[in-house]
Amino acid sequence: MLRKNNFLVVGLLSVLFLSCDKNRVFDEYQEIDGSWHKGQKVTFAFDQNDTITNYNMFVNIRNNNSYPFNNLFLIVSLLQPDGVTKVDTLEYQMAKEDGTLLGDGFSDIKESKLWYKENTRFPKVGKYTVNIQQAVRETGKVSGMEQLQGISEVGFRIEKAE
Repeated sequence: MLRKNNFLVVGLLSVLFLSCDKNRVFDEYQEIDGSWHKGQKVTFAFDQNDTITNYNMFVNIRNNNSYPFNNLFLIVSLLQPDGVTKVDTLEYQMAKEDGTLLGDGFSDIKESKLWYKENTRFPKVGKYTVNIQQAVRETGKVSGMEQLQGISEVGFRIEKAE
């Protein structure tokens, strides 16, 4: 009887966990090996067959206390199946003024879910490719950071808009 109850509890928890994320369409992470080089593009590819539904897209960043800045600049490009590429330069706040990291997490690793595109439709059916690279610069310097410390993973997520 105890084994049957354990199975029931695990089953219910699994259903609750999965139902909380029912809008997820794509969610993938790539590890950054110690530091993120300014020329390193993190690439995600996915097939999209729906041109009617609205979607929200996010860049997910996992960073730790060795991240040296309050903000993060990213260049995100979206290559569409017809060969058209849309490029955005984005800025996100990653820490409070006192240096405390923003994001979710109980340890020194925080996860930030950052808006990329809101309530948008995919114009074509087919394969899409997203490239993300860091474009952080130190104050007063023209060239970007060669190596950006403190980023452990970069992710890309697509959800159905509600």
